[in-house]
Amino acid sequence: MRLSPDALQAFTEKSKDSVNSNFEAYLDELQQLARIPGIAWSAFDPAELDRSAEAVAKLLEGTEVFDSVEILRSHTNGFPGAPAVVAQRLAKAGRPQILLYAHHDVQPPGDEQAWQTPAFEPHRTSDRIFGRGVADDKAGILAHLAAIRALKKVAGKDFDLGITVFVEGEEEAGSPTFRNFLDENSELLKADVIIVADSGNWSTEVPALTTTLRGLVSQVIEVSTLDHALHSGMYGGAVPDAMMALIKVLASLHDDQGNLAIAGLVEYEADRLDYSEADLRRDTGLLPGVSAIGNGDYLERIWAKPALTVIGIDGQSVAMSSNTLLPKASAKISLRIAPGQEPEAALAILREHIETHLPFGAKVTFGEVELGKPFNMDASGWAAELAANALQGAWGVPSVNIGIGGSIPFIADLKEVFPAAQILVTGVEDPDSRAHSPNESVHIESLRKAMISEAVFLLAGNELKAN
Repeated sequence: MRLSPDALQAFTEKSKDSVNSNFEAYLDELQQLARIPGIAWSAFDPAELDRSAEAVAKLLEGTEVFDSVEILRSHTNGFPGAPAVVAQRLAKAGRPQILLYAHHDVQPPGDEQAWQTPAFEPHRTSDRIFGRGVADDKAGILAHLAAIRALKKVAGKDFDLGITVFVEGEEEAGSPTFRNFLDENSELLKADVIIVADSGNWSTEVPALTTTLRGLVSQVIEVSTLDHALHSGMYGGAVPDAMMALIKVLASLHDDQGNLAIAGLVEYEADRLDYSEADLRRDTGLLPGVSAIGNGDYLERIWAKPALTVIGIDGQSVAMSSNTLLPKASAKISLRIAPGQEPEAALAILREHIETHLPFGAKVTFGEVELGKPFNMDASGWAAELAANALQGAWGVPSVNIGIGGSIPFIADLKEVFPAAQILVTGVEDPDSRAHSPNESVHIESLRKAMISEAVFLLAGNELKAN
């Protein structure tokens, strides 16, 4: 399953020629897609999602290489999901089938006043394009398109490689119908290699494969101490209210250095890369005088160790506060779990800790739960080796393996439904892309190199046997 260095170099040069000759047109197509505010949240117009899917389908049809291009939906609990676009061309002559994943839906714009230019009016500077979705993940769609077009240009329209493109429409809303969609369309989506273009690179100069992702355990808890509210002046000092008990429980989750204080959770060892405290401060906006939390290597803290954040508390607002002992108070806990940890086991450990550390005999009720499995890439397959070579050829420097502290739970679904497939997680984002935030942007040269590297992968794949 290997090609010679000379063959890879030839494919790299041909991919560069193809991408460079059409690059300005690709940037125009990216900006056209980014003008469509396709947001898969119930508060936004679903017609824009339909328009976004139709635009993607039109681009795929325009390649004239697919046997079918369809807009499909699944359902969950009787409700329809967002439109997904699936294009397929089956492999011939024993070549592998490659599934190219991206998503066309985007995050809401957020605070419009925080944008330097309007969120859905892409703005180009000398080195970046700004706008909602230009990086996450419409650049991923254009990377796939550019690679397919390069393959067609170099190998001819009758190439043997099998290609399936799956552009989801609800990733930013948590992919509620994703698993149903996979189960219903497993034959259509079946592949030897799955390339997920929804991640990023180490920097604008160094490419990367994302080899680990933390999983997620989200738990809502309600703590109760009284059967009704009391006047705090009359009974304060003798009776614990629910907020006091809740604060003590939440404080028990970390030690004084900010390390997670929940015993029994799995930790993972991350690849060693140069990342200093100055890098952390630059990337996060940590205020002067505010220290980092935890112990050990920074990247291991971010990528490979479990981490917990209290992301919401319900008690009484400051505006509506009164001198009252609250009978109940709630919190939402977000626990990121390391690769190798089963979310169900982590949930049980978290609940045991909470029950053990309840003060004053307070009562706890466990509410809404969300579970997402972590990801750890198998780097032993031919696809990972080829991807690393393709990235190095396009960027001119070796690629590195990185982790992401956040979760992409649908990758675990891909692994379960397609256990024999090799999964590669790539992307075009960089540390300053600010996905999900105001002033999201894509680095133009990083996008160019992402297109070239994927084109090299497809051209090489067209020369290899699947087994």
